[in-house]
Amino acid sequence: MEQQENTATAAIAEASDAQIEAMPSMEEQLQAAELKGQEHYDAWMYAKAEGENIRRRAADDISKAQKFAVEKFSNEMLAVMDSLQAALAVENTTVESFKSGMELTQKQLSSVFEKFNITEINPVGEKLDPHKHQAISMVESDQPANTVVSVMQKGYALNERVLRPALVLVAKAK
Repeated sequence: MEQQENTATAAIAEASDAQIEAMPSMEEQLQAAELKGQEHYDAWMYAKAEGENIRRRAADDISKAQKFAVEKFSNEMLAVMDSLQAALAVENTTVESFKSGMELTQKQLSSVFEKFNITEINPVGEKLDPHKHQAISMVESDQPANTVVSVMQKGYALNERVLRPALVLVAKAK
């Protein structure tokens, strides 16, 4: 029996030695953890740099968009300017030719406005809307109170957003 106990003890000792050899040492574990930590740090630094590059590119894109946002509109307005300059360059003008040139220029400008969704606000007969109209005076009228009687200056909107409210006269309450 004693021999069996010695054999069992020897087998347990061998298994324990094998298990100790299979398990990495503390130094090996520390090195593995440091390598893994360095990998994570490198990945984090790469992601941080990539994020900063994306932010910088987006800021550049926004800057360019703001700088050149009116480029198409400006190109269309050049034709209107050319028409006005050509009208002023004519030496032998009559009232009729001058008027027809101004009408042509106004048509060009209206075409540009239409192309870029700039709409006219001409609210005669409508109820006063403080978002689109600016009342400058109240006048006696047969129309209901706060109805636009006359437009002193037309307003304009860009894609339903008011660029300039219409200056209007409104009816007084009776």
